[in-house]
Parts: sequence; structure tokens; C-alpha cells
Amino acid sequence: MADVHDRKTRSRNMAAIKGKDTKPEVWLRKELFKRGFRYRLHRKDLPGKPDIVLPRFKTVIFVNGCFWHCHEGCHYFKIPASNKDFWIHKLSGNKNRDRKNHAALLETGWKIIIVWECAIKDAKKKEPDDLIGKITTQVIANSEDVIEIGEVD
Repeated sequence: MADVHDRKTRSRNMAAIKGKDTKPEVWLRKELFKRGFRYRLHRKDLPGKPDIVLPRFKTVIFVNGCFWHCHEGCHYFKIPASNKDFWIHKLSGNKNRDRKNHAALLETGWKIIIVWECAIKDAKKKEPDDLIGKITTQVIANSEDVIEIGEVD
């Protein structure tokens, strides 16, 4: 299947995608703040510059885009039909970098919560308290080293 956009339009669209302060990330930050959580953003001294850092709980939260971080089984993730080799290489590089960053964080005692874009989109439509409840339970209980929250769960 061919791309629905010409190369110039597709290039402009892809270049406009932000790496931080995305809509899902900002929404999650606001919800956490409303519930009394205080955090730091994109700490450069931590591997992967986590989207949200909760120093008091030694927990980081990554808000992952389903496409950019290869959320397997998610309807938002699909390898583009055009320039397939480039995208496979690019996206597998993203996954490998994520694994390395997570391993480095775990080695230094940080807990990791990965919240997928699809979970946030679903929560915004339905019930935000369910998603925020899962996150806050994990933060406060601090029971698992890594937890992923996504729509396909």
C-alpha cells in the first residue's frame, strides 16, 4: 500500500512530531498534580531523560508513543509500508535504546512505569481515575521494578 501523502508532506508531518511535552504526557502530568504528586521533568542526569520523575518515590514514568516505541499488539503501531527497511531499523534502534536506559535506571535503584499512549487515549475517553489509580498504586506500593500500562493489557 502506498503512502497517502507525497514525500514532502510526509517529511513535514514527521518532522513536526514532538519528543517531549506531548499531549498524552501533559495530560498525565496534570492528573498526577491534581492528586498531589510533585515531580520533575526530563531530568538530564537520568538515562533516557524520563518524562516524569518522582524523586520522593524513586520512580520514573515514561509516556511512550505506541508507534515510536513499538507497542506490540497495539492498533496504533504498524510498520509503514513505504521505506520499510528504514523504519524497521529506526524503530528497533528506539527499542534497543529504551532497553539500555531501563537497565541503567534499574541498576541505580529506580522503579519504572511505562504508560503507553493508547492507555492515555482510552482513559481520556472513558475513566481517567482507573489509569491514574493503577499508576499511583504502583508508585506508592513500589512493589515491582517495571510496570507497563497499555490498552492491550
